[in-house]
Amino acid sequence: MVMQFAFGEIPCPLCLLQRVAMFGCCFGLLHQLRARQSERGGGIALLFALLLLVIAARQTLLDIVPRPGHAYIGTAVFGLHMPVWSVVIGVCLLLALALRLTLFGAPRLLPPAGRPPLARAARLVEFYVVLLCALNFGAVVLQCGFDQCHTFGYRLLT
Repeated sequence: MVMQFAFGEIPCPLCLLQRVAMFGCCFGLLHQLRARQSERGGGIALLFALLLLVIAARQTLLDIVPRPGHAYIGTAVFGLHMPVWSVVIGVCLLLALALRLTLFGAPRLLPPAGRPPLARAARLVEFYVVLLCALNFGAVVLQCGFDQCHTFGYRLLT
């Protein structure tokens, strides 16, 4: 979203789907932080990480060979474009969640005294993620309206 607003780079529909998948990963991980005895949050994060990987891999493979009139669009960050970063993030999330399940297995009950600081931190991060989701939703409505998305301008601002 920084690149969208700072550099005026309008995201494509696949980029918007990647954002949804990343928000799903965030909500799954936050649910995992808040849940005491449930692995549901980890499962949600795993599903959305797989979705992120599929969408990002598709976009990366579509743009891997520059074609006339269709090259990678957008600014590269550390030499990688956003879809490639999404592939890296998806793979890292899958590996991290698999390692956590492998090393630690089922959740363990924490003593009540050890839980509140983590729960308070999770609340702050939840607020931040919900704020980002609201900003993203507003940006998508400005870009697409309530119709099919396009990548040539902000419809409601013109």
